[in-house]
Amino acid sequence: MHALLICDDADETAILALLLQRAGLVVISGRDLGRLLPRWAAQQPSLALLASHGGSLVEAVERIRATAEAPVAIIANTQDEETLCRLYDAGADAVVERPYSARLLLMQLRTLVRRSQSLAGPLLPKITAGDLTLDPATRSVQVQDRTARHLTQLEFRLLYTLMVHQGQTLPTPIIVERVWGYDGEGSSQLVRQVVSRLRAKIEEDPRNPRAIVTVPGVGYLLAAE
Repeated sequence: MHALLICDDADETAILALLLQRAGLVVISGRDLGRLLPRWAAQQPSLALLASHGGSLVEAVERIRATAEAPVAIIANTQDEETLCRLYDAGADAVVERPYSARLLLMQLRTLVRRSQSLAGPLLPKITAGDLTLDPATRSVQVQDRTARHLTQLEFRLLYTLMVHQGQTLPTPIIVERVWGYDGEGSSQLVRQVVSRLRAKIEEDPRNPRAIVTVPGVGYLLAAE
């Protein structure tokens, strides 16, 4: 299990890395989210902890949410209500104010990790919809007799959601809740990004999709046969 730690203070990084390790996680840490995010996303992440003193935490949460549905914890200098609302709306799972208790923070991190590990995708059976066969055990999708394509966690969760509701239009907020696990506004761009990646893997012509159909102003559906 891997955790992403973004912090721009060396002493605090050392403390937080130790807490994450005690929570049973392999830590990928650094100051630059943009450089670490691709490496972290490839590790099937369990948690992200953002503790930078500068920069936009809201923007950082949104960038993580575009890549993975893993829980996101924030350590911030303020508990201003407006800031909190923006962070939670962007997809944060927990916001902790400095100064914080290391013991309590460890308990919170362990709780978030347990939530992350409760997603039992591999226990789901294979499902088929039209020409698509989705295998949760390998997190891959096969179109007819073509070679199976590996999916990221977000791609898998989105395609699974569309397949079990084949032919039914799912509003974007419902997709966000089912795929990312939270109810927030302004997340249509996240959904568009994952839909675009999925189309590149399953559509014969991603620019003219026939499987994953956009319903303007509403959401998306997986076309019925």
